[in-house]
Amino acid sequence: MKNHNYVFIMAGGVGSRFWPQSRQACPKQFIDILGVGKSLLQLTYERFLKVCPQENIFVVTSTEYHGLILEHLPEIEEKNILCEPCRNNTAPGIAYATFKALALDPDACMVIAPSDHFILNEAQFVKDINESLEIVAKQDILLTLGITPTRPDTGYGYINFEKTPGSKICKVLRFTEKPVLEKAKEFLADGNYVWNAGIFIWNVNTIMRAFEQYSKELYDIFKEGIPYYNTSGEQDFINTHYKNTPKISIDYAIMEKADNVSTMPVDFGWSDLGTWASLYQVMEKNPANNVIPAGEHQLEDTADCIIQLPKDKLAVIRGLKDYIVIDNKNVLLIYPKSLEQEIKKIAEQLKENELHNYL
Repeated sequence: MKNHNYVFIMAGGVGSRFWPQSRQACPKQFIDILGVGKSLLQLTYERFLKVCPQENIFVVTSTEYHGLILEHLPEIEEKNILCEPCRNNTAPGIAYATFKALALDPDACMVIAPSDHFILNEAQFVKDINESLEIVAKQDILLTLGITPTRPDTGYGYINFEKTPGSKICKVLRFTEKPVLEKAKEFLADGNYVWNAGIFIWNVNTIMRAFEQYSKELYDIFKEGIPYYNTSGEQDFINTHYKNTPKISIDYAIMEKADNVSTMPVDFGWSDLGTWASLYQVMEKNPANNVIPAGEHQLEDTADCIIQLPKDKLAVIRGLKDYIVIDNKNVLLIYPKSLEQEIKKIAEQLKENELHNYL
């Protein structure tokens, strides 16, 4: 019996909020950032092997990371790597995946998932994904997993939903980008908000109709490639036409426009590991609440910090509280955790100033 479930792992980002450890040449999905001997991409891939066969798992990435994908996932076949010749945000990559999936299997059910998330309860994650796939195989909905919030976090997007009696599936009312703290507290108290994890589940025909209705420009570009998907001409078509796609996220292109968007509130110990502070939250801490994965250190009056050093380096620190200290190659970053959202802007400024050797 054919397995109609397919997973597309999104692995083309540069992870600039994790600079300076996440660099252009080797972004965070290729780093053993948890110190477990495997990169985030490897952990994600292994997790989805419990959802569908290996031949049904694809990786959507930038052309420049093709070699890194093969290095981290030597078992993956070349045809399962979708290479984007330029970064135009998430919607074009997902449109590409949709047309490829439809050409493979008109009954395909798709999971779109980031490559760099932390999942504490893997068994519950697999259970929720499998349940979601069963639902979208029967229902014409665009489903996004919503993480039950544990704190008023201002670093995540939120989904406001309407509960459906007797069902885990809830209709999405609206999406809200990263809110200010007071608004995040209101969302938490309300009880009808979840974090937007960026994990999407749908059947291929539902998402195809959504692209045709809400993002016609993307639909028309990739429709031209129908004769080439899953053939030797696929990459040439993508290399020629991908650059013409609009730079837009799947949220803006589809999810915030469609009227059949639903969420399933879940709780499997999730973090998007988007920032140093989010990594700090999931890592083991010493008695002073410091996270120090490697390197030698001598600390006095220093607490609530995350400190990353080369293994052969000694750090002597006194009087720091709630700071990020990262010594990586040619960059030393010392920054307040409370201002961590600025780190991405620093990386962008370096790019604008053409200081690429630090990126």
